[in-house]
Amino acid sequence: QVQLVESGGGLVQAGDSLRLSCATSRHTFSNYHMGWFRQAPGKEREFVASIRRWSDTDYADSVKGRFTISRDNAKNTVFLQMNNLKPEDTAVYYCAAGLSSGRYNYWGQGTQVTVSS
Repeated sequence: QVQLVESGGGLVQAGDSLRLSCATSRHTFSNYHMGWFRQAPGKEREFVASIRRWSDTDYADSVKGRFTISRDNAKNTVFLQMNNLKPEDTAVYYCAAGLSSGRYNYWGQGTQVTVSS
């Protein structure tokens, strides 16, 4: 079992930045592909960004150029740096982990991000 704990959410204004963190105590963290997803009220959960265990990344078109995903294997943590936030980025953000690229078996509890206009 992999436990994921997100942090860093909050209430910000449009144009501000936030950095989300997702920590796990799993000592084999470096073996996991990691992803960030989000779910806005009344909408389905959607992909935001992913970073594979060899550190190549993917992004949703809506966040390209504004969000950056990274990982620190020594700290068993994945980050999501979010710049130039927009009201449409408002959602609960979830961290996810999986051993197969694109398939996530473990999910965090989520952290709320609210962007006011």
